Order: sequence, then C-alpha cells, then structure tokens
Amino acid sequence: MISHRKGASGFRLFHWISLVAIVVLVAACSPFQQNENSADNSPEPAKPEKIERYQGEKSKAVSMVYTTQRQLALTFNGMADKDTMKRLLDELDKYHIKAAFFMPGMRVAEEPDIAREIVARGHEIENNTLNKSDLQGQPYEKMYKDIKLTNEIIQRETDKTPRYVRTDSGEYNDDLRLVAAHNGQEAVVSSSLFLHNWQKETGADKSRYLRKYMNRGGIIAMDTEENKSLIENIRLLAEAATNVGYRFVPLHELIAQGGERKPLQEIPGFDAAKMNAAYNESKPNLIYRKETDKKMVALSFDDWGTDQTVTKILDILNKKGVKASFFLRADGVERNPNLARAIAEAGHDVANHTYSHPVNTKIAPEELQKEIVKAHQIITEAIQQKPTMYFRPPTGAFDEQTLKAIAATGYEDITIYDVTPSDYDKKRSANEIVKDIMEQTRSGSVILLHMLDDIHTTEALPIVIDQLRSKGYTLVPMTEMFGQ
Repeated sequence: MISHRKGASGFRLFHWISLVAIVVLVAACSPFQQNENSADNSPEPAKPEKIERYQGEKSKAVSMVYTTQRQLALTFNGMADKDTMKRLLDELDKYHIKAAFFMPGMRVAEEPDIAREIVARGHEIENNTLNKSDLQGQPYEKMYKDIKLTNEIIQRETDKTPRYVRTDSGEYNDDLRLVAAHNGQEAVVSSSLFLHNWQKETGADKSRYLRKYMNRGGIIAMDTEENKSLIENIRLLAEAATNVGYRFVPLHELIAQGGERKPLQEIPGFDAAKMNAAYNESKPNLIYRKETDKKMVALSFDDWGTDQTVTKILDILNKKGVKASFFLRADGVERNPNLARAIAEAGHDVANHTYSHPVNTKIAPEELQKEIVKAHQIITEAIQQKPTMYFRPPTGAFDEQTLKAIAATGYEDITIYDVTPSDYDKKRSANEIVKDIMEQTRSGSVILLHMLDDIHTTEALPIVIDQLRSKGYTLVPMTEMFGQ
C-alpha cells in the first residue's frame, strides 16, 4: 500500500504513472494506437476532445441547507492511509453516523478497496477533484476533464456516481458550477464549518466551539489527512449534536429536504423599513405595558444564542403551549437563518433588535437607521416573510431623537418592558429570575428575557410559566396584546 503523503517522491512518481494509466483506461484507447488504413502504419495522434462551454443552468452552490428540521450532515475530504480510514469508519459506526466522503479520483484509483469499504458501510462517496485541488483559475476545459475523470474513476471502482463536487478549500466560482452541471452533478458543496486541528483548547473550549456550529441544516467538514484529531472529533461532534437534540443524516437526505429561499426583493414587506432623513416629523409609539384589567402578560426574548439555547426555549414554549415575542439581533440571524425561521414557523412574533446591538443613544441617527433597515432585510430574508414591525432598542436606551429616527424607518411601535429580572447576568440563579418576575408582574406586563448562552433563563422559564398561570395570568404574544 502506498500512503498519500505530500512531498514524497515515490508517491509523486506513482501519482503520474497512475494518472497516465487512468487517462488511457478511461479513454478506452491508446495514444499510440495505429491507423489500420495508413500506408506506412505510422502512429497517428489522437484528436483531443473539444469541450464546449455548458449552456444550461449552473449546479446549486450549497454551504448549508435551508431547513428547520433538526438535522445536519458530516462530510470528509481526501483519503488518509488505510489504518486511519478504518478507525474513522469504525468510530462513525459506533455513533451511527452516515457521512459523505469527498474523495480525490487519484486516491480512489490507488486504493479502491478503501473507497469500496466506505460505500459498503453505507456512506456516500463524492467528487473531491482528481487530486484534491481547488481548480480556481483553471480553463473551463481543464476543470471539466478533471471532474469528469474523477466521476468515472469513482463510478468504475465503486459503482457509485457522485452527486456532488467539492474543491480542496471548498471555494468555487461560476465556471465550477457550470462544469459540475455539465458533468451531471447536482451541487457544488462547501461547508458551514470546516473543522481544522485543535490548538491548546480544553475539553470545555472544544465543547463550546462545537456548540456554536450545531446549526439546523449545517454541513460540517474535516480533512482526513490534515486533521490530527479526526477520531476524537467524531465523539465530540456526536455529543454536541445530542446535547442540542439534533442528528446527523446523510448529505443527500439533508439537501433533498431543504427548501429554496426567495430573493429578498420577492418577499412582500421587504421594503417596509427604509432610511428616512426627515425623521423630526415622525410619530413614535412607545410601548411599556398595556393598561388593562385582563390578567394577560407577554413574554419577550432579546438578542441571539446558539441552536442549543434557542431550541430549548422553543421546546419549553411549545410544551407549555405559549406564544412569545422574539427581538432578534440580526448579525446572528445572518450567520444562522434557519434558527430564525424556526422561531417564526413555531408561531412566535419575530421582531427587530438592530443588526449589531449598538446603544442607540451613542450613535448618529443615520447609523441607527442603517442598523434597523439592515436588520429588517436580513430577518425578512431568513424567515421569508415580513417581520413583526416592532422594534426594541438594545439595552433599552433611547431619547427623543432616537425614538423619532426609529419611527421614521417604518418601525413606529417601539416596545420596551416593565418587568426586568436581569436574566442576562450569568450570576443570577433561576430562582432569583423567577422571584423578580413574580414580584414585578401585573396585568398587561411585558417581561424581558434573553436567549443568550450560559445564563439560567432556560431553567427559570418553565417555572415562570407555571407560576404565572397559577396566579391566573394568560400568556400571549405582544402582537395579541397590543395589536398590529
């Protein structure tokens, strides 16, 4: 067996000998094949195949799948030595994970038994280019032949035709998407997380890092040759997925159940928020609580968190039959639109909390309006519908000028709160959060909570709901309390 080690002269020699042999085999003819009709039987050079640029639609480009299903996919690049690959496959079996292996055509030709074992274990085998290259800047014809030859090698050795292609770095351009379509590939696949080698992270550091990327519809990638913690990472990833309540599914299954997102401009209400320099005439409607004799209260959640935290909140609310109001920090939504969509699909209000969470009174009105409009557009595209037109100032800070600037964008309803248990403070226990809420709440109250990681809100939330109901309160979303 010859292992794939970059820089090894023996491997390079074998590489080029194999490449020549493969090209000849796939072409099904020899470059030295004679023309029987030639008078002197001299060799006649084969005519190179002319590749015309594909005129159809480009293949999809996929880095994550637009879905609210609690699923993600695990993928690998390259082919390590036989022992490493066997240990990797055994570890995947241990955690019942079916992965997608993007394999270089050359390595499949060198060690087809490894590729066949991957397929026999129920994993997908996909195209990682002929020699795990990026192909960026290469002529169209060269890219086409590289992908085509890799497809044919994989199909010949494993009887599987790759659905997808990925370059070494995961980068791609329009030509590569055309080439992929030309070769019958459904998509060019990159990743939402490419997991490189750990440095000096502790176990807790690793867990926190992976928790951050356990996203619905996520595609996690590792390189089987570069990653020195390959086997350990399978356990860490399996545990992280279990902790958030998600599961790994085959890549083709994840992609197949994903939805298509409409472009922003095709979504009604995408332009409901606009820049407006003439803000002095605007009429903001400031909301703290509702003056009412009815025993109703509203739960609201600010900022952003990981799937693990937000999913726990959504599950608690669903189990308790409660609809709430979520004010989203849009730079988080931008990185993880599926989570915002999950909040909206669960029937909750989805509203605006700026893009990057600045203190509104410390930035110019124009900058504040930019924050609001940008957040509106990102949230709209993520949830594929017009958000609830409520705005909540970060930290609750505002003055007359900021209120007018906010209202002028189209967000006239500026919603604050009257119950503040300071749950954002990691030092505050669940009991302290519950106690403050119960002491401050009255009919028509708006309760401020947060969806931040590593705070005690998820522990306090079910207790709060039960105790409020025991006092006769009905929990409603803010749109039901105040209308819109």
